Order: sequence, then structure tokens, then C-alpha cells
Amino acid sequence: MKSYILASLLAAVGTVSAVPMPAPAPPGIPSTANAKTQLAALTVKTITDPGGYSRDLFPHWNTVSGACNTRETVLKRDGTNVVVSSTCAATSGTWFSPYDGATWTAASDVDIDHMVPLKNAWISGANTWTTAKRTQFANDLNTPQLWAVTDNVNQAKSDQSPDSWKPPLTSFYCTYAKSWVAVKYAYALAISSAEKSALTSMLNTC
Repeated sequence: MKSYILASLLAAVGTVSAVPMPAPAPPGIPSTANAKTQLAALTVKTITDPGGYSRDLFPHWNTVSGACNTRETVLKRDGTNVVVSSTCAATSGTWFSPYDGATWTAASDVDIDHMVPLKNAWISGANTWTTAKRTQFANDLNTPQLWAVTDNVNQAKSDQSPDSWKPPLTSFYCTYAKSWVAVKYAYALAISSAEKSALTSMLNTC
């Protein structure tokens, strides 16, 4: 009986010291089968930069409710034990970055990444959208477009597509590709042949 209790205690200690569980994922991540179907439906073409891009063309971090804007809403959604001030700024909490597996306890170390970067959207078709649609895209909480991640990892990604940049954790390739495809499918954005090839390879890791 004592040995059983000891084993149970050791198991409990092991659980506490284990790698933190990932935070809840954004909504709308499709199954692998659906992601492959969506990928097949996307328009593949040579992607050229039409020029004229500016982040200001995608109004972002708009007010969601009360004093909370989109960034603050995602920080609360994806963090653990998040405490906010009267102005909705996160004053404490824990954030797990699925791109690289890092855990942070300061909101200043966390960026909100656009899964499909704003400039990539611009050159993939968003240059023809209305400002209202670009605003929706930049603040979309209904698709897997917004992710709380390590700030310098987000900066390393910049506006690159999966054929040029992939998250440091290969174990996240599957979810990353499914999310990228879901966003492009939701907004009928085009992809390049190299982008499709990279996404296909990533989906094959699922």
C-alpha cells in the first residue's frame, strides 16, 4: 500500500514538472482531411506584389468589447490565469507559444501573430478588398488567424509564407498548415505553387 502511495506521489510530481500543456487553440482549425480539401480548392498562381501595401490599410487591434481591443482579447483567450487592468491591459498571466514551445509570464514578450500575414494577404488578393473586409481580416477571432506567440519568433516570420518560413517546432507543422489553409480558404486568397508544395508537405506530417 505504501509503495502504491509513493508511486502515486512520484507520478504526481512528474506531472507537475512536465512540459506545460499548450494553450487552447484559436477556433476554426479544420481536420486534416478538410484542410487538404480546402488546399485543393485554392487558386494557385504566380504571386506578384502589386505595390502600395501599408499596414494602415488593414486597421487592426480594434475595440472588441468595453476597453478590450483585439490584441488584449487574444491575450486573455490564449493565456492562463490572465489578470487585466481597468483598461484591459494584461498585468500578469502565462502564455505558451506553440510556434517554439516557449512559455512567457510577461505580455510584453508576446506578439499576436497574423497566421496569414497582412502583406501576404495583400499580394494574394486583399489589395482588391474594401477597407471593411481588410479590417475584418486583421481582427478575425472566428478563424485560426490570430495567435499569441513569442515576439521575436513572430518578427522572424515577418510576412513570409510557409515555403520561406516555418515555425521552429516541427511538431506544430500540422496545425500551422491547417490553420494557414483555413484562413486562405475563408478569404479566397491565392497561393503560389511553392506555397502549396510546402503546405502539402506540412499536412503530410499530421
